[in-house]
Amino acid sequence: MLSDTAYPVIQATLPVVGEHIQEIASRFYKHMFGEHPELLNGLFNRGNQADGRQQQALAGSVAAFAGFLVNDPTHLPDHLLSRISHKHVSLGLSPEQYQVVHDNLMWAIVDVLGDAVTPEVAAAWDEVYWLMANMLINKERGLYDAVRLSPETVWRTWRVAEKIQETDDVVSFVVERTDEREVKPSLPGQYVTIRMQMPDGVLQPRQYSLTQADDGQHRRFAVKRVRTEGAPDGEMSSLLHDHVNVGDEVTLSAPFGDVVLEYTDRPVVLASAGIGVTPMAGMLSHLVKSGSQRKVLFLHADDSPASFALRKQVTADLAALPDASLHTWFLNADSGGSSADGSVHSGFMNIKDVQLPSDGEYYLCGPMPFMQAVRTALVGAGVRAKDIQYEVFGPDLWLADYQ
Repeated sequence: MLSDTAYPVIQATLPVVGEHIQEIASRFYKHMFGEHPELLNGLFNRGNQADGRQQQALAGSVAAFAGFLVNDPTHLPDHLLSRISHKHVSLGLSPEQYQVVHDNLMWAIVDVLGDAVTPEVAAAWDEVYWLMANMLINKERGLYDAVRLSPETVWRTWRVAEKIQETDDVVSFVVERTDEREVKPSLPGQYVTIRMQMPDGVLQPRQYSLTQADDGQHRRFAVKRVRTEGAPDGEMSSLLHDHVNVGDEVTLSAPFGDVVLEYTDRPVVLASAGIGVTPMAGMLSHLVKSGSQRKVLFLHADDSPASFALRKQVTADLAALPDASLHTWFLNADSGGSSADGSVHSGFMNIKDVQLPSDGEYYLCGPMPFMQAVRTALVGAGVRAKDIQYEVFGPDLWLADYQ
């Protein structure tokens, strides 16, 4: 993929760029927003900017892509590019904006590395950037074309029809269509982006998994109030919990997301923790709607039965399937449990407590340490890595881990 001229330059400079990539990314974002403050209005999640996750994800993604170009060019990280592309189209990103990113990223590389960035080095990293950018642009063009939308038409107005308090800190929103345009159907496990005006007037986007299969008229998603010790509460979750009510209108993107339930006859295992239950509940709802005969094993870990969001929906959907079971792990299992919770275990999720199906497909969602621990345990139990997919809320720091 790299030209004969660029290959040895990238091979020689990748270690030093990788060593400084976090600083490069940090300066890139600061410079770009200084030059283009409009990008913070509706496109970039400033919460991810504030905690550094977006910088870390960009840094790791670019360095990882360069590493593949040098070390394994026949196996480029399609899974990483696919995940980025789905996030981009859910935000209405346009191809023209890649030039803005390019100009500011190259500025940051020179700013951090100084005289080490000779014309030859700059040309080689320019080549890396456009190889990655053009692959993303092509993928995103395909995603837009698949739903017959464009960056300008990916957004749609919906009206809140129901607001349901699921737990102390989780609320479900059911929204209904406001016009007769075609509703783009979601695939099981996908999310939508909601774009709302914050109190300071700035538009902010956030992604939320769809928790039920579409009926052509409504969409449903759940929002957990974000509270982090030593940091401000989540601005979008606070706005939705406190100020968005039945009758209000909201702006949502069409559904996107690359972690989608495969339509096969194989057993399926859905494993979640906390608010990670949301895409798993969506997949389960699609199985019920399609009249699936598959064996389904739903595994969920939470603080207590009372904090198990969407618990009634999940147990009802499992009961509607011919071969489905539920295993839960609660840190406080004695508060609020019932026979509907299936097999209840104490403590953290332990897959040794469960008889795993042979030839199963596995889907994970929850905090990163949870997914890493469960995936490691599954692989150790003989599950093939290719049969395990996972969904991450926010930038994917696992795929973008360049160490």
